[in-house]
Amino acid sequence: VQLEESGGGLVQAGDSLRLTCAAPLVTFSAYTMGWFRQAPGKDRSFVAGISSMNANTYYADSVKGRFTISRDNANNTVHLQMNSLRAEDTAVYYCGATRSLGTAVTVRDSRGYIYWGRGTQVTVSA
Repeated sequence: VQLEESGGGLVQAGDSLRLTCAAPLVTFSAYTMGWFRQAPGKDRSFVAGISSMNANTYYADSVKGRFTISRDNANNTVHLQMNSLRAEDTAVYYCGATRSLGTAVTVRDSRGYIYWGRGTQVTVSA
């Protein structure tokens, strides 16, 4: 199963972008979904996650208050609204799906994700 991200692009600092992940999963609502990012020369890092049950949301400290994750179970999509973008947000953003419980610990661990997209580039110019 291949997830598909869209919505990336080149923007200026302070601008907004909305990323979308389409997930062709038969039981999409049963998956906890996460957004990760990878900047050049760095490891992939957690950005935001939303649990399968109750849609609890979790954020990396660096994006808290600026990014919002949401899910649409009727359309098998998850979104990442990114506001007040900064140059340090520049990265390839990946969407992932995991069957693990969406806790504050498991949602951040990329090793638990079983499906991934190919990523979408976000570039923020200073």
